[in-house]
Amino acid sequence: MSDEQNQQPIIPNPPAGGEEISAEAQEPISDKSEEYLNNWRRALADYDNLKKETVARRAEWAQYSEQQILEEFIPVYEHLKLALQGANESNSWLEGVKHVLKQFSDIFKAHGVEEIKTVGEKFDPNLHEAVGHEESEDKDEGEIIREVAGGYKMGERVIRAAKVIINK
Repeated sequence: MSDEQNQQPIIPNPPAGGEEISAEAQEPISDKSEEYLNNWRRALADYDNLKKETVARRAEWAQYSEQQILEEFIPVYEHLKLALQGANESNSWLEGVKHVLKQFSDIFKAHGVEEIKTVGEKFDPNLHEAVGHEESEDKDEGEIIREVAGGYKMGERVIRAAKVIINK
């Protein structure tokens, strides 16, 4: 510690008999109390900032946990969609599977998960993963021709990129 930090302000003994303390004697006391007040205000502001940061981090962790759980359901949802694509309309169990698929879709929507649009859209490397190329006369270059696996995003965050075939 430096000598300045070690020096204590000299506070005179209070005068006897009700005499007032001179302005010169009060100055070191006033400076020290002002310093304590400013330090207290800084500490209070730091504590408020810490509380706000903690609340923000907890919300981020909760969202991340929710995202991880929903990611585990995506393959089940995808397989149900694939099963329905190859099913005959005459099967009685088909209506039950369609209902389960709709429940999954509703749960995803309630949690802010949405499917990434693919077929007919322009390829976007932020949303899509090209797994192949094909040539089609009636499509523009870089346009998505077919979806191999669905993609999903939660808000603006991509959970899983859509796997697609694009036009050369």
